[in-house]
Amino acid sequence: MSREVGRKLIASNKKARHDFAILKTYEAGLALRGTEVKSLRAGQASLVDAFAQERDGELWLYGLHIAEYAYGTWTNHQPRRMRKLLLRRVEINKILDRVRDPGLTLVPLSMYFENGWAKVELGIARGRRSYDKRQALAERDANREIAREMGRHLKGMPRRNG
Repeated sequence: MSREVGRKLIASNKKARHDFAILKTYEAGLALRGTEVKSLRAGQASLVDAFAQERDGELWLYGLHIAEYAYGTWTNHQPRRMRKLLLRRVEINKILDRVRDPGLTLVPLSMYFENGWAKVELGIARGRRSYDKRQALAERDANREIAREMGRHLKGMPRRNG
């Protein structure tokens, strides 16, 4: 059987990018059990309410939901168990130094397979206030409208009134 090549997205946390300002991202591996990997290959994962935290000098992922494998037996896993994040010691120390600052947290942004290995994209994030969220939405809508008008202008189409 040939090995998987490339990146295959399993789940993404769109709400995290809305609720938090992402300062820096890291890629981490996951310590998983067999039925968890099979369930992930079937796309059965949710990053909603997931977060990473330090425990005994290591980083652990809490709240990640990986559904039980449908064809599993007594060896099936618990859907919301803690999962160890696999990073180099230097990266763990850098992340812990940043996260210890007040107001910063470690949030999983997406989960994917890269060359057959399960990976999580983590972001060091600062929470946004509601007015920051509204401002970001307004800015995105304005940029979208500018791009639309530029596209029309470049194609020589008349301007829409509306």
